[in-house]
Amino acid sequence: MAVKLCLLGYGKMGKMIAALAPEFECTVVSIIDPNQKDCYHSITAESLQDADVCIDFSHLSAVLENMQKVLSYQRNMVVGTTGWFQYLEEIKQQVQLAGTGFLYGANFSIGMNIFKRLVAEATKAFDRFPEFDVYGLEIHHNQKADSPSGTALELSKTILANSSRKKKTLFEPAYRKIEPDELHFASVRAGSFPGTHIVGFDSETETIELSHCVRSRSTFAYGALQAAKWIKDRKGFFSFEDMIADVLC
Repeated sequence: MAVKLCLLGYGKMGKMIAALAPEFECTVVSIIDPNQKDCYHSITAESLQDADVCIDFSHLSAVLENMQKVLSYQRNMVVGTTGWFQYLEEIKQQVQLAGTGFLYGANFSIGMNIFKRLVAEATKAFDRFPEFDVYGLEIHHNQKADSPSGTALELSKTILANSSRKKKTLFEPAYRKIEPDELHFASVRAGSFPGTHIVGFDSETETIELSHCVRSRSTFAYGALQAAKWIKDRKGFFSFEDMIADVLC
C-alpha cells in the first residue's frame, strides 16, 4: 500500500520528493508552503488530510513550529531541515508524549551515512599514530541557511568520539595557533555546490583524505522517501543513522 505524504516546504527539495515519490510507492496527498501558490499555507487538520507521514524540508525559521504542530495532530514525521538540533531533547519528549514516529537527519544521503562509519574507523586507526593530525572541511552553495552544516556537526562528533587527542571542535576562524586538542573544521559557502564534506589526516610525509561529494540533490530526496516508508508504522524517536543501521543488520 502506498505511503501517503504531506510535504512541508515546496522548494527545490519538496518538488524533487514529489517527482520521485511514485518510484517509492508513495503518494503526495498534501503540500503546505505559505510562500507557494496552489498550496496550503498552514498546518491544520484539513491540510494534513489523510497523510501517513509528513516530510519537512522547509526552513530553519519554520521547522520548530512545524514539528510541534504536526506532533499535536499525531502524525509521523521525517525532518530534513537542519539548524535546530539544540532542541533535540525537547522534541524527543514531545514525540514520546504524542506517541508518534519521528525521524530526523542532518544528511539524508545513504552514502554520507556510510561515509560517517568510514570516518569513525579511520579516526580510530590514525589515533594510534600521533604524527597524523585530523581536520575537516565542508563546502555548500551560497544559499544554505546555516554554517557549519548539520552534517559537519555530526562528523565532528564522530571524530571526537573516536579520537583520544581531540577534545573540542573549532568551526570559526581562530586568528591564532590551533591547540593540539582542537579539531579544526572549516566551512565554505560559494556558488552552487550541493554539498562536499572532507575529513583528512595529515603528517609531514603524507596526507589521506576521505571525501563525500553530492552530485545531485536527488540523493537527499531518495533518502527522505526511504525514511518515510521506514517510519510509517513505527513509534519512537529515530535518526537517519538508526534507519541505516536497521537496514544493514
